[in-house]
Amino acid sequence: MRSEEARIAGEALLRKLRRLVARAATVAGSDRKQLLALLDDVEVTRRDLLRECAEIEGEMRQATVRATAIGAYTRSSQAGRGKRHN
Repeated sequence: MRSEEARIAGEALLRKLRRLVARAATVAGSDRKQLLALLDDVEVTRRDLLRECAEIEGEMRQATVRATAIGAYTRSSQAGRGKRHN
């Protein structure tokens, strides 16, 4: 299960993305320096969000494996005692 710190970090990344979107709405198209800085910030945030997504995906995969194992153990133990439920 994800720690409280990881959850807070994920929420901070989403807040940062919202701020970047708001900032993008105010940047003049002719301000090349600000656009480049904004693109860099967006790319860094995107990579961080992708990393968070990969961690969550790994945790979900692990939870699925555990649930499958628990189900198999339950079916096995019920079959050994003659209890068969579909």
